[in-house]
Amino acid sequence: MARAIREAERLDMPGRRRRSTIPTIKVDRDAFGKFAEAFARFMGTARFLFGMTVVIILWLLWNVALGPPQLRFDPYPFIFLTLILSLQASYAAPLILLAQNRTEARDRVALEQDREQAAQSRADMDFLAREIAGLRMSVGELATRDYMRSEVRAE
Repeated sequence: MARAIREAERLDMPGRRRRSTIPTIKVDRDAFGKFAEAFARFMGTARFLFGMTVVIILWLLWNVALGPPQLRFDPYPFIFLTLILSLQASYAAPLILLAQNRTEARDRVALEQDREQAAQSRADMDFLAREIAGLRMSVGELATRDYMRSEVRAE
């Protein structure tokens, strides 16, 4: 028994793989990045800004004038509204930065592909220019129709 425990504790030997009772869930590794991009895209829309403005105006009006005094949940300094907006900003900023980083990485890859394609196009154009120059030189060395006629008449 003690020997089995010692063997199990050895770090230089691979241990037996134990089956986990926790089910493994296959998650798309890029799902959070896609969510961040969608969130950043939504926050940059006029619809979001308009909706946020309406919510804040209604919040202020309810807590200052429209709501019955016993149902006003956030009096004048609007501490709760400030907390909600700070919480939103604390989540929005990292998500927006993540979306920007992903966009930058995609742009970097696209730029590198464009550079490679431009270099390949340049190499192809250089090759074709050399081929055309070679054809011109070889055509210049061939006997033309006029030259052949003059040679035939000369004999």
